[in-house]
Amino acid sequence: MGRAFEFRKARKLKRWGQMSKTFTKIGREITKAAKEGGPDPDANSKLRVLIQNAKAANMPKDNVERAIKKATDKNQENWDERVYEGYAQHGIAVLVETLTDNSTRTVANVRAAFNKCDGSLGTSGSVEFLFERKCMFKIDANDIDVEEFELAMIDFGGDEIDKDEEENEIIIYGQFEDFGNIQSGLEELGHEIKEANLERIPLNTVTLTEEQEEDVNKLIERLEEDDDVQQVFHTMA
Repeated sequence: MGRAFEFRKARKLKRWGQMSKTFTKIGREITKAAKEGGPDPDANSKLRVLIQNAKAANMPKDNVERAIKKATDKNQENWDERVYEGYAQHGIAVLVETLTDNSTRTVANVRAAFNKCDGSLGTSGSVEFLFERKCMFKIDANDIDVEEFELAMIDFGGDEIDKDEEENEIIIYGQFEDFGNIQSGLEELGHEIKEANLERIPLNTVTLTEEQEEDVNKLIERLEEDDDVQQVFHTMA
């Protein structure tokens, strides 16, 4: 009974910890977007999407409002986007997107993670060419005719439309540079964006054994634990 309680407690604390990290990362993006484009989501399309992402992650409204308010704080540090590239064990390419107010700290932490997990941090451009940058949007499927919707989205840059039957969502993919066009198109057509992200899709993936996957996952998990790390992409199948 006691051990079962402690196990449930540990799982709950881990889940809270993961949620806290997610809120921290989204909060930084919101602050950066509000600082660059203004605190009014109606006039700042990037901020509008990030607020929807926060809602999708169940981030409390108070957290969102605090993140926006930080953008007007003169003492608030600037957040810089930095990308780090390298290799995990077994030849798996890893690309790490960060948002940081101290790049010296961030690169040291990223390098330490690679070294600790027997990987190697590379130079700029060493693995980026192995990924394709895409934008991704999610909306409620409702009673949307997917074929008609796909035709409508072509004009805005949507080049791949999928339907997630389980979540009852439509997922729209497009080129990185078409993010703004697709967002405008969805809003013009009256669809509320539930979530939007920029992703790096591997052009080719590598299949590993279960043991080898564990080796790579140790690095991915270590990187994702860092508050400065926003997203980690890799070529593992």
